[in-house]
Amino acid sequence: MNVVKAVISRNAIKHNYQQVKVLAPHSKVIAVLKANAYGHGLLEMARTLGDTDAFGVARIEEALELRAGGIVKPILLLEGFFEQSDIEILLANNLQTVIHSTYQLDMLEQSQLVKNSLVGQLVVWLKIDTGMNRLGISVDQFEHFYQRLQKIDYVAQPINLMSHFSCADEIDNPFTQTQADIFNQLVANYPGQKSLANSAAILTLPDTHVDWIRPGLLLYGCSAIANRSAKQCGLTAAMTLSTSVIAIKKLAQGQTVGYGATWQASQDTNLAVIAIGYGDGYPRHAKSGTPVLINGIRYPIVGRVSMDMITVDLGLDHQINCGDQVILWGKDLPVEEIAQYADTISYELLLQLTSRVSIIFE
Repeated sequence: MNVVKAVISRNAIKHNYQQVKVLAPHSKVIAVLKANAYGHGLLEMARTLGDTDAFGVARIEEALELRAGGIVKPILLLEGFFEQSDIEILLANNLQTVIHSTYQLDMLEQSQLVKNSLVGQLVVWLKIDTGMNRLGISVDQFEHFYQRLQKIDYVAQPINLMSHFSCADEIDNPFTQTQADIFNQLVANYPGQKSLANSAAILTLPDTHVDWIRPGLLLYGCSAIANRSAKQCGLTAAMTLSTSVIAIKKLAQGQTVGYGATWQASQDTNLAVIAIGYGDGYPRHAKSGTPVLINGIRYPIVGRVSMDMITVDLGLDHQINCGDQVILWGKDLPVEEIAQYADTISYELLLQLTSRVSIIFE
């Protein structure tokens, strides 16, 4: 049995969803499940989030996996479709799509086969670029796009409208409100459902909640706001990554440990060797001092993270034994904190676990 485990709590996921509903009681929810539900298991998380109004994914393959798994709720392709042949798949599987480019709009207009042979309406969300400068049409293109979409007979009317914030995780950054104002002024007199708020905006900007919100990271119990913990946001970490102590070694003052001999003991001490490394997806660049939890006590990583192992400094006086469980992140050790030590973000840590890690749902 693999000693490295990621235990996913369904109850935590449900709790976090309810917290989202408390924050935005008048909005419908698109629960974002892209990238294997942020590493938590696409289909299992969809089944756990049965109370949500819709699901959001990045790619059509993710949507089809959900449909094959029996998920019947609305599914929105957040990146839209990439090929003209995808349009028939969208209609056949009752999938909704974001439209963000002339390339996509041209394919919709040119898809005569769809018009003539398939029954059904394609629900479209027209994405407006209000400053993210990634996907989305410009403000100047909006009216032109809207009118062309209105003329496509298999596109459901009215057209839904959305945008995406670039700095909502920075509470004091005024650009988020600027983006919201641009969007609201542009679409004020247009019908259709509207969506603005991502996880960060759900926490801090209630005026942006509008018809639909799009929580992602919040659902998995991670804070989407800089310098604000998940616990402060009322969230519970859904994933607990754990392993075991496999050896305990004495280290004399002045001795070093690990590749490159980057850490040297300032006094006599004991080290625990722990069975996890970048081969399991633990961040290779986690610095010395990164905490782990053993029997509820924090101990610092020392030396470099290797492919299969890390070492932690236990000190001279400890009660740690081989076989003791080690928590790398979870409810009492936020993944956001580990991400800071590794100069990255929690998203990356959750997503990069490898196939060596056993995923367990409880």
